[in-house]
Amino acid sequence: MRTAYTGCDIIDGTGKRFRGFLTVEDGRIASIGEGELPESTGAAERRDLTGKTVLPGFIDCHVHLRNDGIADPRAQAAADTDAVATLRSARNARRTLEAGITTIRDCGSRGGIDFSLRAAAAQGLCETPRMMLSGLMICMTGGHGYTLGVEADGPDALRRAARAQIKAGADNVKLIASGGILSPGSEIGAPQFTVEEMTAAVEEAHAAGKTACAHAHGTRAIKNAVRAGVDSVEHGYLIDDEGIELMIERGTYLVATSSAVRNVVRHGTAAGIRPHVVAKAEAAIEQHVEGFKRAYKAGVRMAMGTDSGVPFTDHGNNLDELVYLVEMGVPPMEAITIATLNSACLLKMDDRIGSLEAGKRADFVVVDGDPVADIAILQDRSRILEVVLDGRTMVSRQAA
Repeated sequence: MRTAYTGCDIIDGTGKRFRGFLTVEDGRIASIGEGELPESTGAAERRDLTGKTVLPGFIDCHVHLRNDGIADPRAQAAADTDAVATLRSARNARRTLEAGITTIRDCGSRGGIDFSLRAAAAQGLCETPRMMLSGLMICMTGGHGYTLGVEADGPDALRRAARAQIKAGADNVKLIASGGILSPGSEIGAPQFTVEEMTAAVEEAHAAGKTACAHAHGTRAIKNAVRAGVDSVEHGYLIDDEGIELMIERGTYLVATSSAVRNVVRHGTAAGIRPHVVAKAEAAIEQHVEGFKRAYKAGVRMAMGTDSGVPFTDHGNNLDELVYLVEMGVPPMEAITIATLNSACLLKMDDRIGSLEAGKRADFVVVDGDPVADIAILQDRSRILEVVLDGRTMVSRQAA
């Protein structure tokens, strides 16, 4: 059955905006255009969305569904059985969907629970956004994230580790190129893999038609990851001008996860976050903001990610990240494009999602208000009136 949505203000994800209509049939956008719905459309159901804004479903390229955003997610992960973590992940996925996120990339889980959750959603046992998965992140022995990842040292071991995650069902190979904020005894600027090691894993990902990303904070780690050929650098808090130039040259995306570092600094030790975590975040936040501004002005490709699941970065608050992008100098319309079409391009899914175009999957959100005039309305879930995934209304807050 074809459904027509009419009278709406459409932001299509490519930077264009117009008053018009779109029609949906068999999970795809059948037509979209300016002005009135043509009489020849013959839609069986019509929905008048006058005064509402329709945007592509948002994409979060960096989440961790198994963690809740509590003060100490490492302790939570250690205490959870895989069964509990699977249920927690399902709840967090639903919260993410309710916020208008129709596609996510989970950047590291364990126990195969991310793959199990995707299988359960496919069987109709739960409702989740479309899920792109990484399985176990790959780190050096004792490196950042080793309790949630697989340890590997040397190019051959990283090649095997990447192949194992792809065999398990991974769409993305996640590499840990530097120390991190959450792990004790880890300096965020310290590189943790060589270029040769990461190159082996990236080659396997790309040979299998998958993507590869690297958690990288420090200047050397960022450059190592880019030279190894990763599709995106995650965080990049300490990026320097040479790294920016290299990312532009290679076409590497930056997934800035500004929410994560801001929330640690904002809540601090008074909220129960471990002192070493707060100290590292406080030391990095100014460099993050300044580095992001330089990278954006220079023309580094950007995609949207939040690191939801780390302290006080809660699932369902994902669109806070757009507010921070705007605070750091990105115009609201461009921030929306970063969180839609740009992110789809990073995930190599822009032929299917990321923009409202005829033939693409019918992933879109209906918003009460104008997010270009006030990007902060996207933080108010009560104003996300409807979330449609593959043509199915997954969330509806429309007035009766």
